[in-house]
Amino acid sequence: MTLLSDLATPIVMGILLGGLYAVIALGLSLVFGVVKEINIAHGDLVILGSYFGYVAMTVLGIDPILSLLIGMPLLFGIGFAIQKYLLNRAFKISMNATLIVAFGISIILQNTYQLIWTPYARGLPTSYAIESLSAGPIHIPLVYLLDFFAAIVVMVFLHQFLKRTYLGRAIRAAAQDRKTAHLMGINTDRVYAFTFAIAMAMAAIAGVFLGLTFSFTPVSGMSFLIIALGVVVLGGMGSIVGTFVGGVAFGLAQTLGGYFFGVAAQMLVAYIMVLVVLAVIPRGIFGR
Repeated sequence: MTLLSDLATPIVMGILLGGLYAVIALGLSLVFGVVKEINIAHGDLVILGSYFGYVAMTVLGIDPILSLLIGMPLLFGIGFAIQKYLLNRAFKISMNATLIVAFGISIILQNTYQLIWTPYARGLPTSYAIESLSAGPIHIPLVYLLDFFAAIVVMVFLHQFLKRTYLGRAIRAAAQDRKTAHLMGINTDRVYAFTFAIAMAMAAIAGVFLGLTFSFTPVSGMSFLIIALGVVVLGGMGSIVGTFVGGVAFGLAQTLGGYFFGVAAQMLVAYIMVLVVLAVIPRGIFGR
């Protein structure tokens, strides 16, 4: 009984933390599912959302979550421009070219962050970010609950958008068969640009909630890119539900690994789980 009581908090925290990981990974999964490119700059673009929230809070005095009203359209526009003017052109050369361009974007962003904000760690320490909730033996930070709620909202919105809107159906068509979609009159280059733009709008959300939950530095993007890759491998590339399930599984592996083997081993346990799933189910839990 004592073991179950002790496990209650890490289990709940793992599930809720998985919501944050799902939000971080959704944009990466969407771009891969539609464009078939792995955006290795994704983590650094998520950190751009974190720094935007930091500027909004410290310079403009705007709550980081409310700053998303500005940050999401801003990153949407940046994402559209990156895909239209850089990645689409590289995509026509080869997949290796898109990786090189994305890597270049990653390096530029990291160095820009260091020049503007220095290498020191930052965070978004709002009043609610340091609050905690208790229910019997369970004690969790309030921000973890907000992370999970944000994941549900983003996942449901994205699912409905792809299912019910013309652009959403065009994105799904391009994801299934690019050539056939093009023959049916769909401008696939523009669809890819909108897909990347939507992914970057989600990166803005992920960046703010990441900053509310953890501190971040100019080079934090690589760490969260690796986590996002682990999540999409678990759930299946291109699957919205799979990304959410993968995020929860990754969060649970991390918190339970930390409980049983110590904090230093928590990420090791999570990545071992990813490798096991990859070996048994190469396409992921919900992969096609």
